Amino acid sequence: MVKSSKLDRLSDQVLRALLKKHECPLRFHEVRARFMGNIATPDISASPMQEIRALWGGELPEFDSAEDAEILITGLTGGLWNGLTKHQSRRTPFQLTRIKAAAPSYEHLVRLSKFRREELDGFIEGLFAGKDYIELPETAHKAVGSLSEIRAMMAGTYELCACPPAPASTASLAETLGHMRELTRIAEAEINTVILSCKAARAHMLETFTAEKPDILH
Repeated sequence: MVKSSKLDRLSDQVLRALLKKHECPLRFHEVRARFMGNIATPDISASPMQEIRALWGGELPEFDSAEDAEILITGLTGGLWNGLTKHQSRRTPFQLTRIKAAAPSYEHLVRLSKFRREELDGFIEGLFAGKDYIELPETAHKAVGSLSEIRAMMAGTYELCACPPAPASTASLAETLGHMRELTRIAEAEINTVILSCKAARAHMLETFTAEKPDILH
């Protein structure tokens, strides 16, 4: 049996391979964002195992052995989940997954916008913990609204760049890429606002507002 301490230190690359091996419907960057949202959620009924099961639609995948199950579950909980909990502090803000820089092109914009859209979907899904409505502090409520707008812009960029109406100049593509990077920065700020606001609400029982899950998930 593999020692749990070693499983706690599984690299992101290994976790990506494990998710692929067990045919997880979501990719690593989506799982990472979804876990962060679930860590932040004010829903006290949420739990790591519940969220892990949700990755496969509510039931864990079939395993070849008990050790096979231990490697995946401990790697996701002891490694990824626990590692993400540190981002509930202003000193260590959560960041979206960094994508290797590339020359401005429609192909790169398609990949980047799809990647970011999936991360935002994951964070919101984790935050709402499988529910359509959730009580959020006012600050988090407003930030979720901003994230929904950013997600819509990412989706619009994806649609435009996936089927471009005409060739674009390098300068035009570079400008769009710059906008995408700025939206990423804003999205990260809003995500961290949600994380900190919800943490404070859990600790101090602040006034909450009923929020409806944005209709952004596919």
